[in-house]
Amino acid sequence: MADPSAAIKAPSPYKRARPGIDWSAYDPGAFYDEIISSPGNARAAARGLVSYTRKMSIKHLLSRQQAADLAIQEMGISFTVYSDGENIDRAWPMDILPRIIPLKEWKILEQGLVQRQVALNKFIDDLYNKQRILKDKVLPREIIDSSPEFLEQCIGAKPRYGVWSHICGSDLVRDSDGTMYVLEDNLRVPSGVSYMLENRAVSKRVLPQLFEKHFIEPVDDYPSQLFDTLASLSPRPGDQPEIVVMTPGIFNSAYFEHAYLAQRMGAELVEGSDLVVGDDDKVYMRTIRGLERVDVIYRRINDDFLDPEVFRPNSALGTPGLFRAWRKGNVGIANAPGAGVADDKVIYTYVPAIIKYYLDQDPIIPNVPSYLCVDKKHCDHVLKNLENMVVKPANESGGYGMLIGPASTRKQREEFAARIRKNPRNYMAQPALSLSTAPTLCGNSIQPRHLDLRPFILQGKRHYVTAGGLTRVALRKGSLVVNSSQGGGSKDTWIVDTEAG
Repeated sequence: MADPSAAIKAPSPYKRARPGIDWSAYDPGAFYDEIISSPGNARAAARGLVSYTRKMSIKHLLSRQQAADLAIQEMGISFTVYSDGENIDRAWPMDILPRIIPLKEWKILEQGLVQRQVALNKFIDDLYNKQRILKDKVLPREIIDSSPEFLEQCIGAKPRYGVWSHICGSDLVRDSDGTMYVLEDNLRVPSGVSYMLENRAVSKRVLPQLFEKHFIEPVDDYPSQLFDTLASLSPRPGDQPEIVVMTPGIFNSAYFEHAYLAQRMGAELVEGSDLVVGDDDKVYMRTIRGLERVDVIYRRINDDFLDPEVFRPNSALGTPGLFRAWRKGNVGIANAPGAGVADDKVIYTYVPAIIKYYLDQDPIIPNVPSYLCVDKKHCDHVLKNLENMVVKPANESGGYGMLIGPASTRKQREEFAARIRKNPRNYMAQPALSLSTAPTLCGNSIQPRHLDLRPFILQGKRHYVTAGGLTRVALRKGSLVVNSSQGGGSKDTWIVDTEAG
């Protein structure tokens, strides 16, 4: 009879067929990698992840990715792409290997993000009231006079707490030397936070062991923090506020997020036609029980479409009289009309001076070095070095209208140069950074891909910053474009306390 103990001690053929991930074969080259410091060696905050994956075969890891893709489909996590006049609904692209930042570093970034939003809100409030920064010539008046986002209708308005941009998404990038920069600020209707939350939910489903063993900062409280921020804007602070999320409708690319946040906050999801402004200049929502007063509107439509009485008269997305109700303090609107003046990418170049002017502080997080094409010397430098520049229009978003010099053709650069010469005020440029990378599942292998990070900062009565944010990753090899509408994907962002436990 065979010895049964021999069978127990013998190694499993299945285990022999599952060699772990060999991180010594992963090489990001000259780029700073968020996970691997040198071939085979993990950064301190990522050691748990790397140790865990060393015990997994690539086949096993791919099966986890397939489970994540299936979960995304089952949960209905999607986004809309506009292509050739069609609205194409696609499953949200998520890579299961997370981006990891140590808590100690994150605490400094968190302070810098709050500093930035406080200064920008003081700046917006000043522009629509005393305009001290223009009188003191810290910012050229012609920059504001030529800004399409400066709304004269907002002059003299005084929103609660002096806050205009209540929800901000500032994009961060890391250069090859490890320095983190602010790439741009999104202060109008920043999107993506729902995908940050869903990425975390999916990660917990497919990598539960890592959440059991590591101290990863939670992000689940964002909907309640958002609700509290919005509630603080209510004109009836003693009562339970009626909060609504105002959406352009189901064909908007971010409609999933609008519905998601409304559901998570317990708020009503409305379109402009669902609201009416009464003779008392208060906002009401049409319901089957009749009209119900609305206290706060989290609007996800642009200023132009908000109120046909004041802005675009042919807008069917807004509500007539809404701006009037806001000006009279009868309803809170987040973000406030006119906040987009600080979203201008030309204004971005002045943010360090804005922080110094209003707070008498140096920026905690630096800007990416930038050039203003409206300045002749800057413009000449940009035109001579287009192949090494990223050129952005002042008021576009989503990665549209940009020139990425290192990836451009001569014809594209010539066309862009003509646009700059025709309207220099509309363009600014930055040197193409060597964006950091992170390991990403590509086919049947793990490869480095470039990424950025969009944390979300709330400001109402108090401040809140998400623990991390939405990491967006360029899935195409060598690409620097991370936007999902341009073929990018995403990762869960882990803020890991390496000193806990």
